[in-house]
Amino acid sequence: MNEPKNSREEEAVGKTIGDFVAEDYRTAGVFEKYGIDFCCGGNVALSTACRQKGVDPTLILQEIEAAKAEPVARSENFAAWELPFLADYIVTVHHGYIKENVGQIVSHAHKIAEVHGSRHPELTEIAAMFDGVAADLTAHLREEEEILFPALKRADSARAAGKKLEQQDVDAMRGNLAKLRREHEEVGDMVHAIRRLAKDFAVPGDACNTYAVTYKKLKEFEDDLHKHVHLENNILFLKAERYLVPPLA
Repeated sequence: MNEPKNSREEEAVGKTIGDFVAEDYRTAGVFEKYGIDFCCGGNVALSTACRQKGVDPTLILQEIEAAKAEPVARSENFAAWELPFLADYIVTVHHGYIKENVGQIVSHAHKIAEVHGSRHPELTEIAAMFDGVAADLTAHLREEEEILFPALKRADSARAAGKKLEQQDVDAMRGNLAKLRREHEEVGDMVHAIRRLAKDFAVPGDACNTYAVTYKKLKEFEDDLHKHVHLENNILFLKAERYLVPPLA
């Protein structure tokens, strides 16, 4: 693996994956190409991620620059969005996706495990693991929607008006930001484990239509979760820490 060629490149490889994607979401495609986690594991330096994957960081940086040269839709400049608007977007788009799809995926996963489990025993483990994902996310979304996000919005309004933040909102943020990050990591680990069990969602030759649909939905779910967690870990939560409350330890 090549060493950084200059101070600018050396500085770039020291940035975290999450920083790159938070600054420009178009770079997410580069990291996905090389199997580098930009959401749950986004707090890792590019140099470390490249070393773990055996990828030349110079090549990654070149592809990042190429991605950033592509036209960008103003609607995807998430880092520039105001905190309340970003929170509403996450609830509407990503929480909405989970609520709409998780029950169907659970049902399909158990169905194909029952029908094909004797020939593909990994399906039973996938179904059980996705049950855990569904249960954990249900509680996680409720905590965000009922506790954290309302506190963020009230704190944002208070700060904009030059008022002191309510202590209950500060406590809600301090008590939940680190906890929710940990939960993101736990769910992310389970989703990654499902991908490994499913052999990157490759559909076997003896699969029925429901089998193929289930794997398609699991991959879609993973893709949505990556973007969802990125928006929270690398943008929303950082806005809360930097602008609404003193930095958390």
